[in-house]
Amino acid sequence: MLLWLGENMGTILVSVILILIVTCIILNLIKDKKQGRSSCGGNCANCRMCCSACKKPVRK
Repeated sequence: MLLWLGENMGTILVSVILILIVTCIILNLIKDKKQGRSSCGGNCANCRMCCSACKKPVRK
């Protein structure tokens, strides 16, 4: 087992770093979504989905 870990240490390290980066990105997207931010650039005139994606839902 230790031999296998030693032989694959580079791959394991890169994989762990990539998993951490992707996790941070996903958590940041979730946090932004909860705060009402989105990735919309605000240029609805050129947006094909301007009638649904860019408009925020109306709360009553």
